[in-house]
Amino acid sequence: MLIVALDGSGDFQSIQAAIDSLKGKDPTTIFIKRGVYHEKLYLNHSHVTFIGEDAESTVITFDDYAKKVLADGTLLQTFRSYTMFIHGNHLTFSNLTFENKSGKGKDVGQAIALYVDGDCIHFKDCCFIGNQDTLFTAPLPSTPVIPGSFIGPGEYFPRKVGRHYYERCYLRGDIDFIFGGATAYFENCIIFSNALDGFSYVTAASTPKEEAYGYVFNHCKLVSNAPKGSVFLGRPWRRFAHVAFLNCYLGPHIHAAGWDNWGKIDAHDSIKFYEFQNFGPGAKSHQRVNFSKELSPEEAVFYKKEKVLGNWDPN
Repeated sequence: MLIVALDGSGDFQSIQAAIDSLKGKDPTTIFIKRGVYHEKLYLNHSHVTFIGEDAESTVITFDDYAKKVLADGTLLQTFRSYTMFIHGNHLTFSNLTFENKSGKGKDVGQAIALYVDGDCIHFKDCCFIGNQDTLFTAPLPSTPVIPGSFIGPGEYFPRKVGRHYYERCYLRGDIDFIFGGATAYFENCIIFSNALDGFSYVTAASTPKEEAYGYVFNHCKLVSNAPKGSVFLGRPWRRFAHVAFLNCYLGPHIHAAGWDNWGKIDAHDSIKFYEFQNFGPGAKSHQRVNFSKELSPEEAVFYKKEKVLGNWDPN
């Protein structure tokens, strides 16, 4: 086990130094002691377990953002704004906070706290804190709508759809703050939407056409300090977006329509926005848009964790 401690009592004083020391393919555990680690991290390893002392006081934070002007006059853009970039398989993270503290999207644009690209990645008792675009679950879509807007570490990676499992996590943001093309299962998580002057969106999925699953939220709690009816469950970043909320508490901030089409009216037949037995003041399914669906009990079985994650058991 490698130990990271800001006070010098461990093997390393920075998390990136511990990552850079990794060699070979043997499973490794990195234990991170309490502290605020102001680092921009890049991980390109597999079979690593990261354990913090506790999420509240073990914080990885940075403040890059899309509208940041670089020395050559260009903008940093979305996919270089991450606090931590993860590229690898069979990774576990627990008791950690990932934060992008750059500010509100109207001022700084998109600002990613965590960029996750890989398969069999498990987050347990972690926090993800930001505003616009807090958590990106790769892969990127095949092509950008605006040329050059995908610039970043994963721009030329193969578009491989990984499986992620978020267990008892806390996710906070406002516009599209859970977005991307991965298959991701969120269980017993708290999803907090920051208040904005206008509308905001929990998810912006870009599920590839050929994938059976996109985002699944089961037994999660959606809460907010936003005005009543000002937050949508999601909108489609790409036309085959697939998102399901099952057995979730939906607070009064959730819009009665539930979902937004992001102007993709011609994609109503391909969008998969589903709900099942949600409850709470925001769960008024009879007022939902006509391109969403309330699942039957038989259909909901398709979204069991074991089916979504396939042959991978995170535990």
